[in-house]
Amino acid sequence: MIPDKAPGEDVLHASGDLKKEAHIPSFEKYKELYIRSVESPEEFWGDVAKDFFWKTKYTGKFLDYNFDVTKGEIFVKCMEGATTNICYNVLDRNIYERKLGDKVAFYWEGNEPGDEKTVTYRELLQQVCKFANVLKSQGVKKGDRVSIYMPMVVELVVAMLACARIGAVHSIVFAGFSAESLCERIMDSQCCILITADGFYRGDKLINLKLIADEALQKCRDKSFTVEKCIMLKHLTKEDEAWSGSLSPPAKRSCPDLQVPWNPEIDLCWHSLIGGASEECEPVWCDSEDPLFILYTSGSTGKPKGVLHTVSGYMLYTAATFKMVFDYHSDDVYWCTADIGWITGHSYITYGPLANGATSVLFEGLPTYPDVSRMWEIVDKYHISKFYTAPTAIRLLMKYGSEPVQKYKRSSLKILGTVGEPINPEAWQWYYSVVGEKRCPVVDTFWQTETGGHVMTPLPAATPMKPGSATFPFFGVVPAILNESGEELEGPSEGYLVFKQPWPGVMRTVYGNHERFETTYFKKFPGYYVTGDGCRRDKDGYYWITGRIDDMLNVSGHLLSTAEVESALVEHEAVAEAAVVGRPHPVKGESLYCFVTLNDGINYNQKLEGELKKQVREKIGAIATPDFIQNAPSLPKTRSGKIMRRVLRKIACNERDLGDVSTLADSSVIEQLFENRCCTAV
Repeated sequence: MIPDKAPGEDVLHASGDLKKEAHIPSFEKYKELYIRSVESPEEFWGDVAKDFFWKTKYTGKFLDYNFDVTKGEIFVKCMEGATTNICYNVLDRNIYERKLGDKVAFYWEGNEPGDEKTVTYRELLQQVCKFANVLKSQGVKKGDRVSIYMPMVVELVVAMLACARIGAVHSIVFAGFSAESLCERIMDSQCCILITADGFYRGDKLINLKLIADEALQKCRDKSFTVEKCIMLKHLTKEDEAWSGSLSPPAKRSCPDLQVPWNPEIDLCWHSLIGGASEECEPVWCDSEDPLFILYTSGSTGKPKGVLHTVSGYMLYTAATFKMVFDYHSDDVYWCTADIGWITGHSYITYGPLANGATSVLFEGLPTYPDVSRMWEIVDKYHISKFYTAPTAIRLLMKYGSEPVQKYKRSSLKILGTVGEPINPEAWQWYYSVVGEKRCPVVDTFWQTETGGHVMTPLPAATPMKPGSATFPFFGVVPAILNESGEELEGPSEGYLVFKQPWPGVMRTVYGNHERFETTYFKKFPGYYVTGDGCRRDKDGYYWITGRIDDMLNVSGHLLSTAEVESALVEHEAVAEAAVVGRPHPVKGESLYCFVTLNDGINYNQKLEGELKKQVREKIGAIATPDFIQNAPSLPKTRSGKIMRRVLRKIACNERDLGDVSTLADSSVIEQLFENRCCTAV
């Protein structure tokens, strides 16, 4: 699985200086540790666990599991019998054992340049304890689910860690999602309370978050589910003299006239509550397999899946991957540009960096606001050494050339990372050559909401780089490539990417629906965790992720379900049927190309197209807005009535080589669809 030695041709190597300092300085060391992690996981992960505090030790197997649906229920258990608290480990332990109380935990950089705040580990712990006491005063207890719908402010981190401190389960919903999406997630996880903010700016765009939150709560009530309390942070409407109960200063671009709806029977003010709360809050000791959080990811059925992660395994895995993949050292300043509403922000803004006592940048804004140099300005301002962003952002900034990058020194940068989707070699080369000046290794990480942390990734000093390759598995991860029959392929090959055994951070279930968990990830190939991604292994043993195999789209690094978008389109009274496919996009990776069949008597026009786009935005969120909508009087179907999406993808890309279409019920549909294609020039 891992070659005997690193390839010497067609690869790029890290600098000698980096190798001297690295935690894993060579390919030989990587291979030695990898074999140990697979053959003796208890020993390997036991060494990682020594860095953390355990109230009680584990009593059973270190890692126990069943991946084979034919042999009984699927399960993964890590360190069963041990008790700990992840908030205690990422804050108290760093302050009292490692003496890092005065170390900066976060440099908060707001949407507007000059909007900034520095937060130490001690200050963060004080606010987390105060807010944990607030939650307790509202009746929140261990095991309760708490919905969080907030912008990228320090209080978002405070809220999630306060939940973890008292054993409550946080369910964070990305602040770009619609009221419908928020409602669906609140109801699915049966949340007892919602935490939100008045609003925020995303570049020039004002988002009235409280208005959307209230609409979501009303939708919940309409469906006979009531959330009793909503705690609101004043972010844009905060007065200068009244922000002592918060870690973020008043926004430079404040909005005191923002119309914030207020229901005194439900709504509570963050600042009023936290002002009188105690700074002392004992952690609630949790079992290793107690739930830590639920995070929703798109499902191929259209209904989002509540991915559930548990305390100990997730803590160990995010801590280890952060330390080794970014080769973290105590003097680093690290910046992950993701939003905490996604798994990347959970694992590599909050839990992984804090578990290592790291200093991070927390950024509220956009890479192009107020200009396209914003990212590099921030790199120089905080002397960022480790930088982690998405291929979408890289491709976006590539369009503006090297000049906006080269206005700034970037001399502090040591390692560059990418996340969210496979990076195309052209973008990789630009990132490596222009941003990193050919001196910073690029760690192109492959992982999923479900995996909890990196599963396939280069290690900066140990694995020579191939532009666009996810390289090799992380410690404890055993990949395989299967053909359609479920047979393992050896050597250079292409097929389904699966994993043969668990690692500590893998998801444990789909919240409230274990059957869906088993069906989605284990039923197709019993004995394996099925990623849903295709993969190619080259002659040197490097792995290349080729994209989703199921009906999912990767738009700007975010998974979207084609079924979910189709469902939103069909809810419009004019639409009889819809089919959604992806087509390549130079910036977003994939764009949404939608085919709609209208009801009899309805004419397709720009007004209707605008309504359909608005409908999808409102049902799912702006991220899912269709790029192209084509009027399709008929769709290509088999004789059994199944839509041939493979053919639609070809039409969306204007590719005439359709392959075998002998099963089509009516082949004349094809030419009609080609004639009506949208103009897709970008």
